[in-house]
Parts: sequence; C-alpha cells; structure tokens
Amino acid sequence: MLTEAAVVREKDGPFVIEEVELDDPRPDEVRVRLVGAGVCHTDAVVREQTYPTPLPAVLGHEGSGVVEAVGDAVAGVAVGDHVVLSVNTCGRCRQCLAGDSTYCADLYARNFGGTRPDGSTALRDRDGGQLSSHFFGQSSFARHANVQARSVVPIRADVPLELMGPLGCGIQTGAGAVMNSLRPPAGSSIAVFGAGAVGLSAVLAARAVGCARIVAVDVVPERLALATELGATDVVDARDGDVAARVTELTGGQGVDAALETTGVSAVLRTAADSLAIRGTVGVVGAQAPGEETAFETGLSMTRGWRLQMIIEGDAVPQTYIPQLVELWRQDRFPFDRLVTSYDFADIEQAFADSAAGRTIKPVLRLGTPDGDPPRGS
Repeated sequence: MLTEAAVVREKDGPFVIEEVELDDPRPDEVRVRLVGAGVCHTDAVVREQTYPTPLPAVLGHEGSGVVEAVGDAVAGVAVGDHVVLSVNTCGRCRQCLAGDSTYCADLYARNFGGTRPDGSTALRDRDGGQLSSHFFGQSSFARHANVQARSVVPIRADVPLELMGPLGCGIQTGAGAVMNSLRPPAGSSIAVFGAGAVGLSAVLAARAVGCARIVAVDVVPERLALATELGATDVVDARDGDVAARVTELTGGQGVDAALETTGVSAVLRTAADSLAIRGTVGVVGAQAPGEETAFETGLSMTRGWRLQMIIEGDAVPQTYIPQLVELWRQDRFPFDRLVTSYDFADIEQAFADSAAGRTIKPVLRLGTPDGDPPRGS
C-alpha cells in the first residue's frame, strides 16, 4: 500500500515527507495506522549517525495508533485496538525469558538495524529504492507501519491516544528508571540530572513513589521551574557553583540515596556519582557516544560503597508497565502530558529544532485521529 512517511536520506539531512510503498505485514506483525508519534533524542542521534542505522530510513519509535491488520501468528492484539509502540525484542533469549527483555541479546539489531530479522525491509520509495524500516520494530514517522508484535502494547480506548506515544520510550525510560531500577523507598532522596522529557518523567515517578526530597539539576531556568511544579522539592542550576556540593548541602551533608543521569554528558555522570550518600546508587539512562568513557574517583569511593547502574528503557516490560503508567495518568498521579507539545506531521523539522533548542520538552507529531479523520488542528 501507499502511505506517507518522513524519510531522512543522509547524515544530518532533513526529514522529508514522501509517498512510500509499505509491503504486507508478515505473520508476526501488526499493521498500525498511526495517530501520534513522539520525537525523541534517539531519533536525532540516528539522523546524526552517532548510532548508524542505515540511511535512507524512516525513523520514529514512540508511536501510538489503531490496529488495522493482525498477522496469523500474533496473539493478544485485535483489529481496532488502540496501541502504543515500544522497544523490539526477540522473546527467546535468556534475558527475554527471564523478564529482562530490554537487555535482549539481539536488542541492537532489532531496534537499529533498519530491517526485519530476515534482512527484508517493509518500505520502498516511489523509485523502488529500499528504505530502512522497523526502527525499534516500528518506524512510526509514517501514516502506517508494519510493526513487530513484541513492539505492540494494547491500551484502554478511553484515553487520548494521540498523547500516549511517548510512553513507549522517553517517558517509560525516565519513570521506569525510578520505579523499576533504582526503586527508592518512600521518604528517601533522589537527584535527577537533566530536566528534559526523561528527567522530568523521573521527577514525576519519584513523587509518585513518595521520595521525600527530589532534587532537579539543569541549566535552563524554565525547566527547573517546571520541575518544581511537577514535584521537585529543590532545584539546582548547574551553571552556578559546585553542583555535587550543593546537592550534598541540600541533604544535610549526607548526599542523595539515588541519582539519575539523563544527559549523556560524561562530566554530569561524574557529578551525579559525587552527589551520592554512602551506599547510594547512580542510574544512567543518558546515552553517550559508543566508546566514550567516564572517570570516577576510586580510592575514597571504597569507603562509600556506591553503585553504578546502567539502565535501558527503564528496565520495563512495556506490555505491563505502559498500561500501569496510563492508569497513573488517569488518576492524575503521573501528569506526563504537561511535558507534551503537539505538532502537525508537516512540521516535523520544526519539532526537532524546538526540541534541540530546549523550547519544547516532548514534541508529539499529529498523524491522524483514532476514528481516521485528519489530525485535529491541522
């Protein structure tokens, strides 16, 4: 079938909306008509080729939409279901079978490889040229996508589907890093380094689980102000003095029980570790470039017993965790929609520019409505 997709053809090139040919879904796939798609930093770094998904490609990995067709081998999903699209995993390796699917042995190939596991691609341009597809099992910067079944998460139909896409990656990552990975007990302290979509989702999660002191660290005053509105008890402008010392001072000289690094900046990770209390844990979700290193003090650190924890996708099982976040949102205990700004699909380049400049925290592209009408406001 013919559909529209945003294609990036070269390193640092623009997203250009083109008519493309989408093949038939395979037995283990679901065809989804997209309603919304979040814009994530991972899409930007792939366009920059920090992570080398083959180009030309259709990216997008925070899709939400309505199921139009279901492959013969797919169970638990029906035509008409409202779904969020998330990370793709094999379901067969030791990690997947143990419930640690975000550490799937085939994670990189299935999410960044640009093809199905058999090497085929779902997309071609009007000249017959091959386009990388199945980015995170989905390639959701498109009106339609053939999605790997393990990337599909059915959700209830009475929530605004166009808002739900970011739960598939960025929001899930920040919230899950707190709820599933660090697991700070009620009454404990946490510092979140970076107040973007991932960091502010972590702030929301820290409030939801009852952290008594939540410190947000960033360099953008507007984001620090929003962090306070969303539940941060304290904010630290990282441009102003010794950040680790200030975080330690806020905790009565003890340091924080947990810290989360979301920026992907090596120096920030070191500061996060230096902000920890004895036996504290620093979690890392900010993706540095492959091969980049961070130096830590290891002499006196022996007496502090702190831990370093690397985290992918918030250690979540999307099929169970995303519906939990939806329920928390319905109860007004996880108002992630405060982070979202909507853009028409045609304005995808503006959405990326605004995100890079810090003008928008979580852009979401409007691709349609659940009933198939043109997107509202377009």
